[in-house]
Amino acid sequence: MKKQKLVGLIVIVTLFVSILAGVSEVQASTYPTFSISEVKTDESVTILTSNMPANKNFNVLMGEIGTKGIDGIVVATLNSDKGGAFLATFPIPEQLKGRAQIAIRLEGTDNPYYAYNWFWNDAQDGTWPEDYPPAQPPACACNIPTISIKAVVKGEDVTITTNNFPKNVEFTVLMGKMWTRGINGIKVATLNSGKGGSFEATFDIPDALAKEERIAIRLEGTGGYYAYNWFWNNTASVPPAEPVDGYSGYPYFFITAVEEDSTVSIKAYNLPKDTDFAVLMGKMWTKGINGIEVTTLNSGEGGTLEATFDIPEELAGEQRISIRLQGDVYYAYNWFWNNTTN
Repeated sequence: MKKQKLVGLIVIVTLFVSILAGVSEVQASTYPTFSISEVKTDESVTILTSNMPANKNFNVLMGEIGTKGIDGIVVATLNSDKGGAFLATFPIPEQLKGRAQIAIRLEGTDNPYYAYNWFWNDAQDGTWPEDYPPAQPPACACNIPTISIKAVVKGEDVTITTNNFPKNVEFTVLMGKMWTRGINGIKVATLNSGKGGSFEATFDIPDALAKEERIAIRLEGTGGYYAYNWFWNNTASVPPAEPVDGYSGYPYFFITAVEEDSTVSIKAYNLPKDTDFAVLMGKMWTKGINGIEVTTLNSGEGGTLEATFDIPEELAGEQRISIRLQGDVYYAYNWFWNNTTN
């Protein structure tokens, strides 16, 4: 049965489709939409919704590219809960494994809403439907824009370094509480990427977040581009001073460099003295908990420390990886894009 978005007046909607390294996004005014956040070939796809109505039920369908997911295979059901923006992951059905591109659709079962999109499943070796012309695969997943945290002045500002940014794109800079990924955050600035690539920028921390322990930051651009990260709201331009009566505060670290599938380099701050840490890595969203132990690290004199660690073979090929320093009492964690940064 065909679904209609609205009953009554004819509404003309122009769909803008943007493609970024195999990521496409459909935007349509205030209607529900979603973009593709992550794909694991022949396994799963993760989407990021926008403008979802609250507490509505949807069938999640997948089908051949070009079908918009209409009459596709039902792979899951979804309740939108509070609506708005959220992440959700769905399995790729057996019938579509091996395809280069796959259509995905959310279709309301108790409401008239729907949204659809598509994603690259296997850009290099995937097959195509007989009646659909093959498309040129994306050049490289390393074209995904990312941001790293360079410096923080507690409660005042944060400095970021960009990587792989597109040229001359307008970005909105958002900040929010930890775990929000900056989605629907407080707008603190706008930014034009100029020549793109790598550059530094500093943004004020809004008063509403000035006392937060950790803060999420997000850059959302026109054309579907976005990048996000988070930071400890502690001054990090110099090593924190240690009180005379001993250690205080929390250890934390930033990612400084990555060699794809090979190594990751970090710079840690506010480490306690002479403390042993297990260095763990795991899949994204695990925070490195119960991850693969790649080495151990002693903090020596404490304070600031730089180190490089091997990426384990079991995580080679992962798009994003969690990393954790786990001590008997203290711990810190972060994550990184598994792309060479230089």
